[in-house]
Amino acid sequence: MTLFKLSRHRKYVSDEQTYAWFELAYTAVDVSAAGLFVIGSIMFFSEAWLTAGTWCFLIGSICFALKPVLRIVRELRYMKNDDYEDLAKRFEKEQ
Repeated sequence: MTLFKLSRHRKYVSDEQTYAWFELAYTAVDVSAAGLFVIGSIMFFSEAWLTAGTWCFLIGSICFALKPVLRIVRELRYMKNDDYEDLAKRFEKEQ
């Protein structure tokens, strides 16, 4: 799936900046979730840290759930700017 590709045709100058911010947010959420899962896994080796480890897993799971939300927000922003052409191309490639 090629969602994050700057070479796509854009109608607006601000699209590259918006795209970059969403890419940065997506990556930050991904790294945070992975880090929390690693920390949570390490905490599970000690019974004294089980509760804290469970919280790390829960927060990491919420971070993973934010990833598709970020994509939806980005897509809705493009729809708001009448950039239906890019949305249609993405839909055709995924089918």
